Amino acid sequence: MPRSASSSVQRARQALAGRLRELVTDSGLEGRQVAALCGWHPSKVSRISTGKTQPSADDIRAWCQACGAQDQTDDLIASLRAVDEMWVSWRRMERAGLRRPQEARLPLYERTRWFRAYSPGLLPGLLQTFGYTEDVLRAVQRRRVAIDDVADAVAARMERQSVLREGRRRFAFLVEESVLGNGLGNADTQAEQLDHLLAVAGLPNVSVGVVPVRLGRVRMPVEGFWIFDSAQVNVELVSGYLTITEPSEIKAYADTFATLAGMAVYGGRARVLLAKARDSLV
Repeated sequence: MPRSASSSVQRARQALAGRLRELVTDSGLEGRQVAALCGWHPSKVSRISTGKTQPSADDIRAWCQACGAQDQTDDLIASLRAVDEMWVSWRRMERAGLRRPQEARLPLYERTRWFRAYSPGLLPGLLQTFGYTEDVLRAVQRRRVAIDDVADAVAARMERQSVLREGRRRFAFLVEESVLGNGLGNADTQAEQLDHLLAVAGLPNVSVGVVPVRLGRVRMPVEGFWIFDSAQVNVELVSGYLTITEPSEIKAYADTFATLAGMAVYGGRARVLLAKARDSLV
């Protein structure tokens, strides 16, 4: 991942590096002495302590051993894993198939009360029908996943949709108009999906906005993202899955969502666009 991709990730990496530097200071050792005790070149200690290189779990164990701080090893490894989870490549996330990533997101959905989602390419997962989801995940599996557990992954995503009707949750979805005619499957699947979208949009706790195709936009389409309450943003990039927790970055996405929401149409005007997309399938 580019080092500038998220200040949330960089801050977490720097915080871990700072804790490792503190262990060296508290031990009374110098960096080259830590390197010698670990059997490393001194430059490795320098890169880790400045956050230029992320340590492995084994590096942390050796570092703590050299500094006489074995009691801090578990906490520091836990911090390392938290940093790792902020940016996960698709290859790493999906190495055991597509089902586990779908199931792993369920606790986040269950504890969230206010969902905001923007999608420039496909309908968000919570709005998808079984057939549409199957087409989407099958395309993902063919493109980058050797294991075929699409059926289980679809079932997991369908289970997650229960949050739409359980508890006191609010949902605001924004999609680009092009999404309405951008299906991977056949006309029947797309028609069913558009009908389902109309039904879900009628729920009292759900808002569905469509950003029309038109000239003079004040904000061009951006990458798809989800905002969970005001605590976390997840972004799906070409190369992986980014988790953002830095308040200033969350605000940037919230402001972008608000701008796009102001450009969208709702209610009857949105239904006109949905009907237009459905009619084009005939």
